[in-house]
Amino acid sequence: MSTIDNVLERIEFLRNEMTKVAFKKGFTSQESIIISQELDKLLNLYDSVYRNENKK
Repeated sequence: MSTIDNVLERIEFLRNEMTKVAFKKGFTSQESIIISQELDKLLNLYDSVYRNENKK
């Protein structure tokens, strides 16, 4: 499995986790925010890698 596949897998996991936490504890709960921030970082990483791959 490539690194980008690992990133995509983690993104999908965090999306599901964030949804569960947000509905259980609230969208502005500390846990929801932490997951959201990690998800943002991974999405930015994915976007950067994707753009670099398509420049080649």
